[in-house]
Amino acid sequence: MYIYSVIAQIIVAVSIAVVWIFRFDNIVQEFKQYELSDLTRSIVGATKISLATLLVAGIWYEGLALIPSLIMAFLMLSAQYFHFKVKNPINKRIPSLVLMLICLFIAGVSSELIHL
Repeated sequence: MYIYSVIAQIIVAVSIAVVWIFRFDNIVQEFKQYELSDLTRSIVGATKISLATLLVAGIWYEGLALIPSLIMAFLMLSAQYFHFKVKNPINKRIPSLVLMLICLFIAGVSSELIHL
């Protein structure tokens, strides 16, 4: 199960990097739609990039992955709330929903709630 968790950690980290670094203009647009401040956007972005980095480090230091995966799952749940609040279509909600579920899987493996 550990190898699946490592793959999941890489998927989350790469996804966060792509969205928050290479598609930042979309993020700016979304946060305006949600009526959230630039400061909030910056804090969320820095937090997500930091958590993604910790998830990658968690590949080598297994105990490091639990807390970042739970916090990232919470941020993805928050994204679901804001998508719902502005009535975004389902196709805009799916990425954060999938990442939230992946983060919960990582947390389950890290806490040994999920094992084979």
